[in-house]
Amino acid sequence: MALIYEDGSGVTGAESYLSEADSLTYHANRGNNTWATITQAQREQALRRATDYMMEAYRLDWKGFRTKATQALDWPRGYVPIPDAVTFTGAYGAMVAPNVVPVEVKNACAELALKAAAGDLLIDQTQGVINEHIGPISVTYDKYSPQGTRYKAIDALLRPYLVSGSGASTRLIRT
Repeated sequence: MALIYEDGSGVTGAESYLSEADSLTYHANRGNNTWATITQAQREQALRRATDYMMEAYRLDWKGFRTKATQALDWPRGYVPIPDAVTFTGAYGAMVAPNVVPVEVKNACAELALKAAAGDLLIDQTQGVINEHIGPISVTYDKYSPQGTRYKAIDALLRPYLVSGSGASTRLIRT
């Protein structure tokens, strides 16, 4: 089945933030030659898994609100400020247009799709090993080790569009 991607109009059946063709361009421009060696079907599957990961990992952290109740994905969104942009025409400053998926979101999808093509993005969690004795072999479990994989580059790429989790701030919703 052909990949249905979000074009900024709030597509009801969208499965990806990025088209397969745009993912090829993205990776080719960055010298990620591995992406072009897998089949189109594998690339589309990886883009779906990458988008699924983004929906699960960031759904409650995105700034702003979905533009349509019927859209399948979290983007496009309205009322999302651009933190490093200035405008002199409005009281709220510069905002992401409510009919686009930001390039950073698309790029994050492409990067995660490359990782998804190599394996699962959401793996089952186990405790880190510090010490365990099996005959002459010794392994130790670390109770403080992180149990899940974090993609720091993806988090950094998406940071401008995520609600800050630090401090005593809360999200204000005007009704």
